Amino acid sequence: MTKKKGGVMDRRRKISIGAAAGVVWAFAVLAGAALFVTLPVFALMPTIMTAFLAPGLVMIAMVATLGNRRFLNEEIIDGGPLSGAAEIDRRVLVNTTEQLVLAMAVWPAAAVLLGPEGPGVILVLGVAFAVARLAFWAGYHMAPPLRAFGFAATFYPTVLVALWALWRVVV
Repeated sequence: MTKKKGGVMDRRRKISIGAAAGVVWAFAVLAGAALFVTLPVFALMPTIMTAFLAPGLVMIAMVATLGNRRFLNEEIIDGGPLSGAAEIDRRVLVNTTEQLVLAMAVWPAAAVLLGPEGPGVILVLGVAFAVARLAFWAGYHMAPPLRAFGFAATFYPTVLVALWALWRVVV
């Protein structure tokens, strides 16, 4: 492994910086939600049911973009193997689906277990998820190491809210 520009070490450094920024984002999102967003307790169920709207809208954009790329490219219109931008869009969509399934498995329980902060936290998580996925998508198209921030900024808020909810159960 070399330290030359564009080498593996340089890419790892860029990915590490992006991932660290994503972790900082995760803490900021959760702290900001807990401190500044308060919803009434009766809003818990509507919030749980709508927290996934912003992520869903981003997924609609991803599916539509990939579909349009297929429609406009004679080589892939009939289901041929993807390459270039279409392959990147497919990878982003697959990872977004994985992240959203994880969020759907964690956020509703966290909303309940966090008590009064729960509704506001998952509402903010939904918006932050959408922003982070857009960053992941854009970063991947610009240069693959730049996707690290968007990945981490989507993944770590879900991990942290799960740990926070478990902490509330234990304490």
